[in-house]
Amino acid sequence: MFFDLSDTRQAWLVLSMLDGLGPRSFRLLEQHLPSPVDALQTDLLTLQSLGVSRKVLDSVQRVQHADAAYVRRLDDILTWLDSSGCQVLWFGAPGYPPLLQEIADPPVVLFVQGNPDILRDPQLGMVGTRHPGPHGAATARAFARSFTENGLTVTSGMAMGIDAACHQGALDIDGQTVAVWGTGLNNCYPKRHRALAQAIVDNGGALVSELAPDLGPQPGQFPKRNRIISGLSLGTLVVEAALSSGSLITARLALEQNREVFAMPGSIHNPQARGCHRLLRDGATLVETVQDVLNVLRIPLRAALNEPRGAEPVPDSSLWPWLAHDPVSADWLSQHSGMPIQTVLQALLELELDGKVQQTAHGYSRL
Repeated sequence: MFFDLSDTRQAWLVLSMLDGLGPRSFRLLEQHLPSPVDALQTDLLTLQSLGVSRKVLDSVQRVQHADAAYVRRLDDILTWLDSSGCQVLWFGAPGYPPLLQEIADPPVVLFVQGNPDILRDPQLGMVGTRHPGPHGAATARAFARSFTENGLTVTSGMAMGIDAACHQGALDIDGQTVAVWGTGLNNCYPKRHRALAQAIVDNGGALVSELAPDLGPQPGQFPKRNRIISGLSLGTLVVEAALSSGSLITARLALEQNREVFAMPGSIHNPQARGCHRLLRDGATLVETVQDVLNVLRIPLRAALNEPRGAEPVPDSSLWPWLAHDPVSADWLSQHSGMPIQTVLQALLELELDGKVQQTAHGYSRL
């Protein structure tokens, strides 16, 4: 054989390349054969007696005959692994994320670019529509920033819309974030997020995929990656989602994995909020503030632990001096502060999330 199966890493990589190796086949092999070497070198009749599918049997036979296509695929993966910051984690290895290992269908291997240690940190999955409403992306970004400040690593799928806003929110405060791809890590999708991907790695975060690095986007891969987002996380928060959104798949997977599911309510007139409303009717935890999530996950506020007792710190916001206990409108604040209305609305949202400002029918005021 042209495969060095005495090398544990290579053995797991070859196992992961088997066509048709789904969760059922992997669990069968794991239960009856103690190592990937055994699975790859066992005679086909024995594998067949275990109930392994014909597609997997054909793949094992090709590996045993050193099929040229498999040799090339392994060479391509090993070349990628020689690149700086690129590595692979396999099921059962010390660095494999423990929460992900608990799910019914864990990835055989995880390709990681960046910091693999972050995959063992407490994580919150944040997902939502690729086409958020006017405030959806801003809300996701602000919440992600606050979660990061409070010790949670934000994990998402780096898609357009809500996903990208969540990653950016963590990066806004130099935080670490995890992006789980539905392609190989040599094929950024969407391509316009290449700079975002590089920023995630440069800031100590990680890009993750179960797919070989050169694999491009294919139908069905993105729903499959959703189980990794929820599987890595203590819980999943759906920020904004239509009834047809893939985010509801992630929420369902989180439930199946016995993880928490959170959802944000929205306007009854917004079709992008109907998926969240369904989740809330089905028992998801309603989220209006960051603390709603922290309370359920029992994550202590870093601010409460680190700030000295005494006077309340003044919020670090250029809008704060223009606010008082008498309510004023956002337009008034924009006019008097000289700040654009969108900047004012973003600052007000952040102050609301921090519990410093309230919005009433008469406008915004300090709490």
